[in-house]
Amino acid sequence: MTAMFMTRRIRPLIVCALALAAASAVTTLRAQGPDRRQPPPLGPPPALRLPAVQKGTLANGVPLWLIEQHRVPLVQVNVLLRGGSSLDRAGRYGMASLVAAMLDEGAGSRSALELADAVEFLGAELSTSSSFDYSAIRMSSPVRNLDAALPLMADVLLRPTFPANELDRLRKERLTALVQAQDNPAAIIGYAFPRVVFGPAHRYGTPATGLAPALTAITPDDVRAFYREHYTAGHAAVVVVGDITLADAKARLDRAFTGWSSTAGAAPTAAPIPTAPQLTRREVVIIDKPGAAQSQIRIGWVGVPRSTGEYAILQVLNTILGGSFTSRLNQNLRERNGYTYGASSGFDMRTSAGPFLAGAGVQTDKTAEALREFFVELDGIRKPVPAAELDKAKNYVALGFPAEFETSRDLAQKLEEMIVFSLPDDTFQSFVGAVTRVTAAEVQQAADRYIRGDRMAVVVVGDRKVIEPGIAALKLGPLRVVPVEEFFK
Repeated sequence: MTAMFMTRRIRPLIVCALALAAASAVTTLRAQGPDRRQPPPLGPPPALRLPAVQKGTLANGVPLWLIEQHRVPLVQVNVLLRGGSSLDRAGRYGMASLVAAMLDEGAGSRSALELADAVEFLGAELSTSSSFDYSAIRMSSPVRNLDAALPLMADVLLRPTFPANELDRLRKERLTALVQAQDNPAAIIGYAFPRVVFGPAHRYGTPATGLAPALTAITPDDVRAFYREHYTAGHAAVVVVGDITLADAKARLDRAFTGWSSTAGAAPTAAPIPTAPQLTRREVVIIDKPGAAQSQIRIGWVGVPRSTGEYAILQVLNTILGGSFTSRLNQNLRERNGYTYGASSGFDMRTSAGPFLAGAGVQTDKTAEALREFFVELDGIRKPVPAAELDKAKNYVALGFPAEFETSRDLAQKLEEMIVFSLPDDTFQSFVGAVTRVTAAEVQQAADRYIRGDRMAVVVVGDRKVIEPGIAALKLGPLRVVPVEEFFK
């Protein structure tokens, strides 16, 4: 037998042996290792360990909350003023927002540009803002420049100059934005939906930034009077997070805020916003926007305040309904039917009960079909939730929660939330555990109370001549057509 013949006989045997060995190895690996044919099961969420919150008081009586974070040489300082747009008086809606925006438009001896240059030179960041519940001045600074940055913050807080020319500029910007909003269906519905749900007399029925009549009427004297009444130490709290101790922070803040008195305005001068009366029947409002490429849909009613004892349950409930990409609303309207790029829902929780709403921008010619599917899901969420879907939602909420505490700014804003809404000290430490304990029965009971599609307002901005016949055919409830201008008065 020649060498060549032997090679031809042996080679197939070698190949067969190698194949058998490979098959045996795969079998062994499958027996010993994880099965890659399906995702591994999720384990319990890890415990959330938050740094300790230290509490003190400034020399003028202002509460000071602090978290030490020494890994990065930065300090976040946030000054909170309770009240926000809830303090706006009738006829002056938008005042709190405008005053907060004016604080850094000139302060102390500096103009707006000089102030911005001084802050930037120190490598710091300084901003002002206002919501329905409170106003805030926030600053981030390197530790080495904190003593130079705090006086700039103090100027903004204690010595704003409210220049008339800057007020006129901001007023014109807001009035221009209101005119532009009337051409944008997505902006229109942001003004229309709260007005339909809360009505024109309730503060939540008008945006925090106000509307043209009030903005036009506000004078520099009005701005100064609002500031003097509400920007006092008696309304304030300070949050500090970063590379600093409580004693050091207190000493520096006492020096910077010298002269900030708590003798006036020891308590808010306006009563808290009352809870709006709940809707009792479904109604449909169409706002005609001829030629609109999409219809903007919002469905909802009065929701719950942030202080609700069902917060964890509602987070799980909303995650299932419309609070995640794999939620029922998004899977139905986007993935299965292709009516929209995205559909969602949410509870806007404030000191008083804010709105619950579900919404999307949908194809104009699919408006009625989209509305029908919205109510399929709003009604369906009131039925028992399958165990697998409930577990998936709880894991989504619990495992995503730690990401809300990643930075010093995140931690500071969580402390703001605790202060403004008077939440218990263990609110965040206990949240993940509360989520994991949510049951299907609790979700169903909450849905029965808070997701009543048969009583919700339905607001649609779109091309009336295209969408009205289909919407009317659904017979959702009384239908009225309201002009765009009605929501900007």
